[in-house]
Amino acid sequence: MSITPIILGFVLVFNIFLALAIVFLERKNATSTWAWLMVLLFIPVAGFILYLIFGRKLSNKKLFIWDNKSRLGVKRAAENQMQLIEEGSFPIPESVKEYKDLFYLHLRNDDAILTQDNDVEIFTDGVEKFNALIKDIESATDHIHLVYYIVRSDHLGQRVAEALMKKAREGVQVRFLVDDMGSRKLARKYKRQLRDAGVEVEFFFPSLIPKINFKINHRNHRKLAIIDGKIGYIGGFNIGDEYLGENKRFGYWRDTHLRVIGGSVRNMQTRFILDWNQASRHDILYEDRYYDATPKGNVGMQIVSSGPDSEWEQIKNGYMKMIMKAKSYIYIQTPYFIPDESLADALRIAVLSGVDVRIMIPNKPDHPFVYWATYSNIGDLLRAGATVYVYQKGFLHAKTIVVDGKIASVGTANIDVRSFRLNFEVNAFLYSEDIAQQLVSEFQKDMMHASQLTSRIYNNRSLWIRFKESIARLIAPIL
Repeated sequence: MSITPIILGFVLVFNIFLALAIVFLERKNATSTWAWLMVLLFIPVAGFILYLIFGRKLSNKKLFIWDNKSRLGVKRAAENQMQLIEEGSFPIPESVKEYKDLFYLHLRNDDAILTQDNDVEIFTDGVEKFNALIKDIESATDHIHLVYYIVRSDHLGQRVAEALMKKAREGVQVRFLVDDMGSRKLARKYKRQLRDAGVEVEFFFPSLIPKINFKINHRNHRKLAIIDGKIGYIGGFNIGDEYLGENKRFGYWRDTHLRVIGGSVRNMQTRFILDWNQASRHDILYEDRYYDATPKGNVGMQIVSSGPDSEWEQIKNGYMKMIMKAKSYIYIQTPYFIPDESLADALRIAVLSGVDVRIMIPNKPDHPFVYWATYSNIGDLLRAGATVYVYQKGFLHAKTIVVDGKIASVGTANIDVRSFRLNFEVNAFLYSEDIAQQLVSEFQKDMMHASQLTSRIYNNRSLWIRFKESIARLIAPIL
């Protein structure tokens, strides 16, 4: 008797049990469930391996041991702010009163406290951003907290390391949280020299096998820096030479990052402490020195987090609310455009309602399947009447939305399922005409380095591109 039919029978039975587990135990989104069932059906053995890498939903008990926000006073502060808003006694500037429901949503949905005393500086160039960050690191006197998804052992990585090590030797407390998957190529020597100098280094969701991490999902995609509890950085830049435009494949790197002084730095600090305490065996305890923010400006801001540990998709909900509030225009910059059905419908309705929806995407992929899924989804909005630009100067990595020149969002979350459901993200939602107009100005400058993707150009794309789009669209729910 041939052993081949036995093996095939075993694979078939195993696939059936795995399919049942996906349907009844994992409780995934229906679209994602069907996508995984198709993968298992058409590529049984390889599909199982792909599922182990990309698809598993691990136990919350294993993954998420975040400190309770109530220990840091966040819950109570959010509840107090909600009560004041409900009573009508919370001071809201006239210019942002129409967005009261948006910041109330974030308060209720994510305990995202609204602060209105912030000074915000916008960076769109990596050299300028890291020059400013390293200068602030060099001026630190008490502590430095960093969390980044990607950290390289290259020239920029070494510059940051040298600045951190110098401060650690001076007695400044330095903590550096790095995602193990995003920074899997980070050299051991780099980690060792940091630790030898007194820098506390921790890795988020690490693998047992060095350099090999099959846990693609549930990554910490956040990028935050907090200096002495007074200065905060949030946005899209990681730490590596390509983010300075020094990678020939990508060329100039166009991103958006914010430098913040004011009350929202306290909320960035809370986000860092919660993440650090999950990854480290040495918890950060509440101390006033970590929350020594100084009011400086008048920009309203909320720091909103989302991730697979959350019941709701907080950042996506914020995007949806912003889109629904739009009356004149919506400007979006994103490297990946793979919205779920609800977000795609919201944008389509906005376009059909006469709102000027403009979306800018890169002209090259850093992840091929994701790029072609983006191209496919862009076609749907083109047909509805949206204006689409393809950035040509280099690689566009910015994650920004501006509505009517009054409100904006800048952060780490892309417009895709991975950012909305699978990764840990953090965005700043900004209530300031000045900042929103600055972001509009940056978008308009980028239009000078972009080509417009018209319906005629899109409809004349090759059969090969159409084929890649079709495949990418099928697996988009699991990308």
